[in-house]
Amino acid sequence: MGYLQRRTDPSRHSHSRPFTWAAATLHQIAGNIYCCAAGRSPASRPLRRLLLQLVLPEIAAADVAAGRAAGNQSTMASNSNAGSGAGGGEQSAVQMLNVVRVIPPNDDPKWPLWRYVQKVAKTGGGQGGNAKIICRLCNRDISGSYSRVKSHLLKLGGGGVKPCPKVTIDVLIQLKGEQDRADASSNMPNNIPLPTDGNGSTRKRKASAIEESFDVDSRSKLDALIARMFYTAGLPFNLARNPWFRQAFMFAANGKLAGYVPPSYNKIRTSLLVQEKTHVERMLQPIKSTWSSKGVSIVSDGWSDPQRRPLLNFMAVTEDGPMFLREINTVGDTKSKEYIFQKLVETIDFIGAGNVVQVVTDNASNCRGAGLMVEQKYPHIFWTPCVVHTLNLALKSIFAAMNEEDPEYEHCNWISEVSSDAQQIRNFIMNHSMRLSMFNDFSKLKLLAIAETRFASQIVMLKRFREIKEALTLLVVSPRWSDYRDERNIQEKAQFVKEKVLNDLWWDKVNCILDFSEPIYSMIRAADTDKPCLHLMYEMWDSMIEAGVCPCPLYRHTP
Repeated sequence: MGYLQRRTDPSRHSHSRPFTWAAATLHQIAGNIYCCAAGRSPASRPLRRLLLQLVLPEIAAADVAAGRAAGNQSTMASNSNAGSGAGGGEQSAVQMLNVVRVIPPNDDPKWPLWRYVQKVAKTGGGQGGNAKIICRLCNRDISGSYSRVKSHLLKLGGGGVKPCPKVTIDVLIQLKGEQDRADASSNMPNNIPLPTDGNGSTRKRKASAIEESFDVDSRSKLDALIARMFYTAGLPFNLARNPWFRQAFMFAANGKLAGYVPPSYNKIRTSLLVQEKTHVERMLQPIKSTWSSKGVSIVSDGWSDPQRRPLLNFMAVTEDGPMFLREINTVGDTKSKEYIFQKLVETIDFIGAGNVVQVVTDNASNCRGAGLMVEQKYPHIFWTPCVVHTLNLALKSIFAAMNEEDPEYEHCNWISEVSSDAQQIRNFIMNHSMRLSMFNDFSKLKLLAIAETRFASQIVMLKRFREIKEALTLLVVSPRWSDYRDERNIQEKAQFVKEKVLNDLWWDKVNCILDFSEPIYSMIRAADTDKPCLHLMYEMWDSMIEAGVCPCPLYRHTP
């Protein structure tokens, strides 16, 4: 209030009526804060009363000092009523505006404040919007356009017009609400007619009795509205298969919901979200009640969200299925074994140490260290490495280039060479639109851009190469491949791709890799599931080792 007192000091102004400007300014500040902070919901009434008690004395003092005692007596009376009960002030403001509101013949929803003034005569000979106007609230003459009407009724400064003395805070709230709604609606896209509305040039066919009985026109219009929602919002078409999407419209169509309006943006992300979360937690309570009798396995893994933020999640797994517990944003934190151990202990304490049977993580060194620390702290809890992650690390070791000093380097280095050649062929074709278009002409299958984080990514890539072998062969022997030139070194790269694709020995190596790695890949697919399969791992492991020992005729070609 110190700032307002300094601004309303008579010694700081040379006007004959120094408090007139201050009163209008206070009205404007109070109205803006009141509209933005208080709103119109019942829950905001205490905040509204407090705002009125703080600001209205300043407004009343400024108005009285300005010499407008007669008008301010009614203003202060209505404001004191609003301070004791905000609902009465709003109701009187609505009644007042209903009395003076006159809808003009050419009413435009974009300019709602024209309804509270009267156009007497148009000024100037141009086509502009300037006119002589009389305010219906204070009967004051105004000369100008809609911007001056807006400045007059909404008490905006800098409009070259005095504010309306009859506009109290409650009236100002109503007027600002109408203007805000008009501004919001004006920003909406143009009302494009639906396909079912027709273009008006053709005469609409009369509906048959069967069409009228089933209300085919209304059904078609609703279908068009739903389709327009998908197109304008960029929603995926798979949303139409969502059972809850279909149930929502079926419930609305079969129920007596005349005048129903879908929930707003804020309601969906606040109260309805909290309601759904509470409901899910209530449904999970029967599963949590079995933890003490059946035991729980805590599963932890790290991943990244679409914003590339590193996250660490924890889940509780029982025979009834997995249950998400929590996730931790690890931005700025080092995922050391001590850090992971601390988060595991917090999760174990949340579930109850007596309910936890084992902790499952991947086989990285930090996770392994954290698992061993958990076993030391809780002797009855076992640490179990993830089978799928362990097998994937084994595949990566097979495909990775070995040290040349290793005695097995001479026999196994060809595996990493074949994998590298396949990646070069894929990148050469996919990194240019023309080459990719040429490939698509010969193949219905697409070249896969396999992420390195996917399990057995090299195996998946080589499997796809074997499926498109014929298409690659037709591509490199076609005249378009020989005639196409776009870079200086294109000939060398194209020749490399052609040599590998037409080399039978290279394809024999690909087949050999897929054959001896098939047992590992099959076990990864069998274990990478939500179904309990720990009791099958030992037998699958023995079968994998036995099936992996297979003769490979390729060794006769290796140096």
